[in-house]
Amino acid sequence: MHRRWVVAPSPFGQWGRGPTSNAEVCTDCHGQDGLGPESSPVVVLHVSVPGRSIHGGPVPHPRYGLQIQTQGILGRVPPEARVTVTRTPRTFRFPDGTTVSLRVPAVRVTRLAFGALGPTTMRSPRVAPRLIGLGLLEAIPDEAIEAHYARTAGLATHGRVNRVWDAAASRIAIGRFGWKANQPGIRQQIATALLEDLGVTSSLHPRENCPPVQTACAAETAGSHVDLHPGQLDALVAYLRLSAPPPARAPDDARIDAGRTLFGRTGCTRCHVPEWRTGDDTALGPLAGRTIRPYTDLLVHDMGAGLSDGRPDFDARPDEWRTAPLWGLGVRVRAHHDAALLHDGRARDVTEAILWHGGEAADARERFVELPREARETLVRFVESL
Repeated sequence: MHRRWVVAPSPFGQWGRGPTSNAEVCTDCHGQDGLGPESSPVVVLHVSVPGRSIHGGPVPHPRYGLQIQTQGILGRVPPEARVTVTRTPRTFRFPDGTTVSLRVPAVRVTRLAFGALGPTTMRSPRVAPRLIGLGLLEAIPDEAIEAHYARTAGLATHGRVNRVWDAAASRIAIGRFGWKANQPGIRQQIATALLEDLGVTSSLHPRENCPPVQTACAAETAGSHVDLHPGQLDALVAYLRLSAPPPARAPDDARIDAGRTLFGRTGCTRCHVPEWRTGDDTALGPLAGRTIRPYTDLLVHDMGAGLSDGRPDFDARPDEWRTAPLWGLGVRVRAHHDAALLHDGRARDVTEAILWHGGEAADARERFVELPREARETLVRFVESL
């Protein structure tokens, strides 16, 4: 997590950083050991063109791949572009007169090194997701997720399983990780992030991200070795698999208990499912047979036009996002005046995040809006205790 990747022959880190990248160390985006940013969140821009890849995922842009790389090698490889995000304020007024200033994001891409993106290019800004409790989420059996999906399929708030490509197993699998549940497991999630964010190759992604038009990038990739050998990838997987969520804060506090009741009464638990049990397979070691409280269903849900990014990802539509786990959220909110919640970091706190909910979550949002101010604060206090 904390290793600094550099371009040879720099003496200030491990060689292997890609010709193009967005960062030089995992914690540039995943601060506080994966809990959240230590400073202003880094926004990366996913891009693709219409259609589906051979395995059903997004089709890379022919000149820029699946993610805009904002850093290159000084004097040798140009960065692909510059990405900036502006956020325009929009006032929301509760029935009791309380106002909240929401932020409407807009992405601007300039200094494109290899030509215009084109009018059909789909763009999706993303901030880094939290990395706590991944092993416990991975240990939830497929059958349990499928059973929950089947039980809720006929409800207004139902969600869907995003079925994605598992590169190691060469098969379609249930997506669990990523903002659109587009990764099936921790190893593939890590390997993909290493390649797209740092330009670090591995056994799962052995080729650098150099589209054909980027000849200077390709010239820097001579040789057939991968940057991260299997043992190092195993160590990183083990570290994140066993990174536990922080314990809930003051779980027996009366106001928090009242907030938990309101959280369920408004309908939030229809998607943010409180409790799961991990599988009993002994191969899971200390993760086996545990009751966990992540507050997610690992499904993707229609979140409305306000959060749509216009870009599908495997079976997830542009307006569908995975239910974000809420455990550990309070640590992030309490540590930062801008917690950068939701997929593009537009929400500074829990209240703003709720107000952006639409689609299947619209009814729950309206029930929250109609609560008296003190009740809203009690519900938020509960979420911040997780």
